Amino acid sequence: MKTVLFEQLNHIGLITLNRPEALNALNLNTLTELGELLENIEQNKELRAIVIQGAGKAFCVGADLKERRTLTEDEVRRNVRKIRDVFDQLERLPQPTIAALHGYAFGGGLELALACDLRYVEQDTQLGLTEVSLGIIPGAGGTVRLTQLVGKAKAKELILLAERIHAEQALKLGVCNEVAQESQSVFKLAFEKAEEIAKLAPLAVIQAKHAINKGYETDTQAAIDIEAKAYETLIPTEDRVEALAAFNEKRRPVFRGR
Repeated sequence: MKTVLFEQLNHIGLITLNRPEALNALNLNTLTELGELLENIEQNKELRAIVIQGAGKAFCVGADLKERRTLTEDEVRRNVRKIRDVFDQLERLPQPTIAALHGYAFGGGLELALACDLRYVEQDTQLGLTEVSLGIIPGAGGTVRLTQLVGKAKAKELILLAERIHAEQALKLGVCNEVAQESQSVFKLAFEKAEEIAKLAPLAVIQAKHAINKGYETDTQAAIDIEAKAYETLIPTEDRVEALAAFNEKRRPVFRGR
């Protein structure tokens, strides 16, 4: 049985981590399947947004510790490189990515969500980069991405104390974008956000994500130059002309990604 499932729903791609019996723990097979899937998604011009969820009772509890106990030190290094590479690959996708978190998102599970652009959380969810309680540290970008979201002092508190936080705390800290209401499933919330994105001009969305990500990594003037180049690529597009025509005709634009 595949440990990562994929479904394309119009312009939205749905990724499901599919090891519910292991709370979607990430073993080497799962990481390999996810990496191969992300390669295909990157090339799929029809996809305008991606939603990632976990099957069963949890989003993802991180690395598969049962597998780790059987590995040599070199094999552990291989697995850590793999999870880091796959999450970097996820962050680099041109399409916006949305994590729908429920149950538990610990260790590599939270690092997976942090590599996404947006995070929506069910009310009873527990989250945390708890690796130091296991004699390791976050090894898939968690120390970097969490610090970017919450600041150095709070990231140190959360990581050094192996703290588990709840949904409302995650929202207050800026770890997630929104907490689903009791009557609403987090998947429904995340999918609705993906549908909103999919209605917008896909090339513009891609360039906006690119400008934000690359601009964040550099100084202000360089970031403004990155934004200017991103804008420039959109001037000759059909979607820009369509948006102006739709505005003039008082109708919703139909974007085709060209």
